[in-house]
Amino acid sequence: MRIHEQLESQGAVLFRWRSFLPLFLVPIAIPALIESAAIDAVIGEEAEGAWTMFCLAVSFLGLMLRWVTIGFVPAGTSGRNTHEQRAHQLNTTGVYSTVRNPLYLGNFVALFGIALAIKCWWFAVIVCLAYWLYIERIVAAEEKFLDHAFPGIYADYAARTPAFVPRLGLWTGPAESFSPRTVLRREYNGVLNVVAVFFALEFITDVLMEHEGVRAWVKHEWWWMATGAFAVVLFSVLRGLKKRTRVLHVPGR
Repeated sequence: MRIHEQLESQGAVLFRWRSFLPLFLVPIAIPALIESAAIDAVIGEEAEGAWTMFCLAVSFLGLMLRWVTIGFVPAGTSGRNTHEQRAHQLNTTGVYSTVRNPLYLGNFVALFGIALAIKCWWFAVIVCLAYWLYIERIVAAEEKFLDHAFPGIYADYAARTPAFVPRLGLWTGPAESFSPRTVLRREYNGVLNVVAVFFALEFITDVLMEHEGVRAWVKHEWWWMATGAFAVVLFSVLRGLKKRTRVLHVPGR
């Protein structure tokens, strides 16, 4: 089997399980967290808190890129389907006019913010390399599918549009208006995922690595408790609206 065929074959498998692949980084994160606790002791609480907020902002920047992308796309594109490739039309406007894979770029930025929060340069490098290794395979499988679904059209689009580094000069206005309800319906779990990971990092570092008492941690880190509770409530409400009502449904989106 030729190399590009191997990449496509592996990508088809990874596509189905792409949401769970970050879990493979957990064992590598354990020694990184031990080193992170040592770094916290050196830089101090104020600097550690400021760095965490910066990293959280980076992760939310990635989420925002996903929200802007999803908010403008029509139905049949940019989905969260995991069992098979699906595309009823090729989206080449809006964010897609500047970069071919804005959702995967948004995922990377969100993940990179989390990697930075651990404060270990080697862990951030491993995250970047691991993400590239698996995303290039997923993209190879998707591009094979799109080549067959949109013969000639996708090849022309790919020839002028970069895969991951946006070229803002190519911007073309979106064909659809921005739909907040579409974003809420399709992206409701992103905030909870990011907040949950940062919450876990703070708890593990402070309580398990630095041996701070749980009660003291809850009192000291009340902001994280409040943020976590808000994220859970937001997730629950939006999931309920999506599953049980038509409030977030937008015709044609």
